[in-house]
Amino acid sequence: MYSEKVMDHFQNPRNVGEIEDASGVGTVGNAKCGDIMRIFLDIDEEGIIREAKFKTFGCGAAVATSSMATELVRGRTIREALQVTNKAVMEALDGLPPVKVHCSLLAEEAIHAALWDYAQKNGIEIAGLSRPKSDIHEGEEEENW
Repeated sequence: MYSEKVMDHFQNPRNVGEIEDASGVGTVGNAKCGDIMRIFLDIDEEGIIREAKFKTFGCGAAVATSSMATELVRGRTIREALQVTNKAVMEALDGLPPVKVHCSLLAEEAIHAALWDYAQKNGIEIAGLSRPKSDIHEGEEEENW
């Protein structure tokens, strides 16, 4: 069962769309379920995220976590945005069913990927930020059949 907040962010998603000439763009997928999330950030010269938008192909929970993630990073510093974890996204949505936790992982990784893109474009290093995954299952051991 989904919380009222999840349903609200799915039915009335915030910040849908693209940012032209975005400071950073991060795209992350989940090959196991087919979800793809792209987050666009507009970061000013003081390192404040002025705008955040998203485009997501996926289930209702993926749309809701994208929407909430953009809400959580808008107006924040790069360092504060880096602290937005999948747990923070889930808590802000009043929880997700266990089978949908991966959607919140997509949101966290997409934020990190957008920040990584920003850092690469500007030739800077962001403390605590490492190269993002293109798929949330990247690095997991292959299942043996």
